Amino acid sequence: MIADLPKVLEEVSGTETIKGSDLIWMLNDSGNQPKLFAVSEEGKILKEIYVKTKNHDWEDLTADKNGNLYIGDFGNNNSKRKNLRILKVDKKYLNKKNAEVEKIEFEYEDQNKFPPKKKNLFFDSESFFYYNNHFYIFTKSRTKKKYGKTSLYRIPAEKGKHKAKLIGEFDNGKKLDSWITSADISDDGKKVVLLSQKNILIFTDFKGDNFLSGNVKEIELTHKSQKEGITFKNNNTLLITDEKSGGEGGNLYKIKF
Repeated sequence: MIADLPKVLEEVSGTETIKGSDLIWMLNDSGNQPKLFAVSEEGKILKEIYVKTKNHDWEDLTADKNGNLYIGDFGNNNSKRKNLRILKVDKKYLNKKNAEVEKIEFEYEDQNKFPPKKKNLFFDSESFFYYNNHFYIFTKSRTKKKYGKTSLYRIPAEKGKHKAKLIGEFDNGKKLDSWITSADISDDGKKVVLLSQKNILIFTDFKGDNFLSGNVKEIELTHKSQKEGITFKNNNTLLITDEKSGGEGGNLYKIKF
């Protein structure tokens, strides 16, 4: 642990850095104000931006090479949402108090029922990143004994309504602590990380953009908390955040590997 986060970030669900800046951007999930927070490594809030849209269920943050931020508003606990979207916050707003957004809407190409049967509750998500003009979304399973299943989808990083194309799958286990809650890709594009309560998965040597096809290494996490945000600080250093719950969490962590 490197910092205790302020009370206003107790439900932090997304964490991201922008190349060339020391700021760590964070957001809270549903039930909280639609705000972005710029935080120091010491856990101090340096900037707050009010985003002029609703926080349906914000779950993750990513950035492109130009320094624009994207909010993953695709939390979907019951797999029944039909307004899944990614919100673009242009970098020109990152020095202002208020921000407009551009909406990028999508639906999963293989979802036909809203909600599906309990055995097919595979369309929640808390994880995505930007890479090569596309977004890569990793789902979170709500199906019993298949909680660790994640599916990888791709959509274009442009305004419009898109079908999310399924390109890979991975199984992280059966129990609740194997849920996939955040994802990121290193600046050199050679490593992808997925976060769960129990571990960090590091994928390398993947084929094309099927990031789940590569070799995988696991970092086991012995500290139990509701970890929901992961981002590369550099190619070999990760920053992780967790929600505060039952007196645990609400912290910022750094891991070198």
